[in-house]
Amino acid sequence: HQASSYVAEAYYWEAFARYRTNSASELSRARGILDALEQAHPQARVAEDARVLATRIAGRLAREGDVRAAERVARAAAPRPVLADVAPPASPRGPRVPRAPEPTVSVGVVADAPVPMYSPEQDDIRITALNALMQMDAERAVPILRQVLERRDAESVDLRRKAIFLLAQKRTADTEELMLDVARSDPNVEVRAEAVMWLSQVPTAGAVSALDSILQQSDDERVQERAIFALGQHPSERAGAALRAYIERDDVPPAMRERAILYLSHQPSSENAQFLKGLYGRVEDRAVKERIVMSLAQRNETSNAEWLRGIYMNAQEDLELRKRALFWSGQSGGLSVADMVTLYEQVDDPELREQLIFAVAQQDGSEAVDFMIRIAEDDSNKELQARAVFWLGQSKDPRAAEFLVQLINRNPS
Repeated sequence: HQASSYVAEAYYWEAFARYRTNSASELSRARGILDALEQAHPQARVAEDARVLATRIAGRLAREGDVRAAERVARAAAPRPVLADVAPPASPRGPRVPRAPEPTVSVGVVADAPVPMYSPEQDDIRITALNALMQMDAERAVPILRQVLERRDAESVDLRRKAIFLLAQKRTADTEELMLDVARSDPNVEVRAEAVMWLSQVPTAGAVSALDSILQQSDDERVQERAIFALGQHPSERAGAALRAYIERDDVPPAMRERAILYLSHQPSSENAQFLKGLYGRVEDRAVKERIVMSLAQRNETSNAEWLRGIYMNAQEDLELRKRALFWSGQSGGLSVADMVTLYEQVDDPELREQLIFAVAQQDGSEAVDFMIRIAEDDSNKELQARAVFWLGQSKDPRAAEFLVQLINRNPS
């Protein structure tokens, strides 16, 4: 179970690294990695973070004309039922967004049309027309989106969420104002949460200040989660300061603090790294400590590697945290195979040694195979010998196969 948790997190961070390149091909590969994570590890600790990242990637790909990505974003934006007599979605991924027929009215008519009475079919046609208009002339479409977003009736929740998505695709002079108004005043929490998330697309000081106030004042976790996500996408120091202030609050639940730490680590600044190191010694919750360890390990810096070494070499530290620090040091490249081989001789705890065997087994090259063979041959701990033999069995190196054949044919002494 522990190994599968590490694998799921490794999937997530590989996808995140590819996402940061902003290359269309790397975004597509990142989407495939996250799909594989969801299928293989649906209950992993990073599953929710992975779904958020997958939605973010889909949004970028959709703006590049990727139809599948656009459909995925539309499904993700579809609301949960808000009325007792509304049927639940047919699939756990959310209701299928119906395909609207092509509008028969001209763009000019759509632009001047009043907001219609509620009708799912009419709303779908209207959104299709608005989408086309946004691509051609965003300035003409925004006043109509404003009309939609000013509605406050329960029946138009779905329409308002789709309007937010459209508004986020192209920034105009009115985008920030409209998003802020919805985030602060829409009566539906899901609509507010959507607006908060899409504020991450608005890279202005005003948007960051608004997100900060929403995070500090909102008492709804869904809105807080979206504000944390949005602030994590802003590279400004103001956004980092807002996240640090939130993390420091005594009334923040551990799960929300974990999420804020994750997104704070997306902002590569020395101030954030120092803050997380200091926080590690002040918090008691082990899950929060694990998140700090993982976050700092992703930044392959000498100071972080030294700090992590202080964790996994400290015999007074919690064993699971030592193992986490060791695992992520190896995954992030902070430890070479030679480093891990040396470290194996320096630690006495069998579980830490098993963690090192696992970490070395993930590496390619003759050094890793040599190490495994030596452990399988000479280690005094039979369980560790067995772990080394197991990982040799997973290796594609011919020497590993030769050794295993020799081991099988060896006469017992």
